[in-house]
Amino acid sequence: MIYRVVHRTAYRYDLDVSSSYGEAHLHPRETTGQRVYSSGLTIEPYPEQVRERRDFFGNRTTYFTIRQPHTELVVTSTSIIDVSDRQPQLGPAADVAWDAARDLMRSERSADVFEARQFLLPSGSIPHSPVVVDYARPSFTPGRSVTEAVGDLASRINADFRFAPGVTSVTTTIDEVFEARAGVCQDFAHVTIAALRGLGLAARYVSGYLETLPPPGQVRLQGADVSHAWVSTFVPQVGWIDIDPTNDLFVNDRYVTTAWGRDYDDVPPLKGVIFTQGMKNELDVTVDVEPIPENDPILATLAG
Repeated sequence: MIYRVVHRTAYRYDLDVSSSYGEAHLHPRETTGQRVYSSGLTIEPYPEQVRERRDFFGNRTTYFTIRQPHTELVVTSTSIIDVSDRQPQLGPAADVAWDAARDLMRSERSADVFEARQFLLPSGSIPHSPVVVDYARPSFTPGRSVTEAVGDLASRINADFRFAPGVTSVTTTIDEVFEARAGVCQDFAHVTIAALRGLGLAARYVSGYLETLPPPGQVRLQGADVSHAWVSTFVPQVGWIDIDPTNDLFVNDRYVTTAWGRDYDDVPPLKGVIFTQGMKNELDVTVDVEPIPENDPILATLAG
């Protein structure tokens, strides 16, 4: 499937902002089953400085500076991505017991395992949580395959936790989310990661997009999609497998990966600092994940 992804973020301020400094993780990355044909970023007002680099985790990160007075900031990313065969490693992972994978994380000396070990450690937004680990244990019985165990944990979180925008914020802790049993995809990903790390499995936070499907017989609504987040866990000698506890799915060809890190704080789509005497602002975010039809001229261009 080839997608066109348009992510538009608009901030409106009640008084002039004299200068603005931003960081964006809005460019999809090349990864297993995902090829990026193009990805561009427009910023209004036009920035005085723009620079780009790969961050510690290999994500394409954009920094910008605006030093002219403005009451509105609009950042729009437009990407064309080919997604197919997202998780060929799911089959081999089904043959590995989760506790064997845990033990290999301790004993294996390969470069992939050394790199993955950083995702065993607690992070700022995902500290060790005994209550979350205890909740996860019934899914991880001895000898159970890693895919069955992780899948069962995701299913339980999906059933036991209520999707409720506005109940949590970026500062809500893991234990607060667990007590409320409510939150959004970011919270469900954090709870899942806390459980996996607490059991000795490496797990990272993945940000990106999910193509939403309209109800049968209805047209697809423009701007109805949103940024999404899910979890990737490492199986030594196999690779990373991705699962979405919010939707109780192993990640498939409807998902587009933008960035990954230890937790949300490593890869927010957009963050920054502004200088203003204003006290209020409005935020408007729209996302479109649109399949490109087979007769779209853009496909001929890409093929060429």
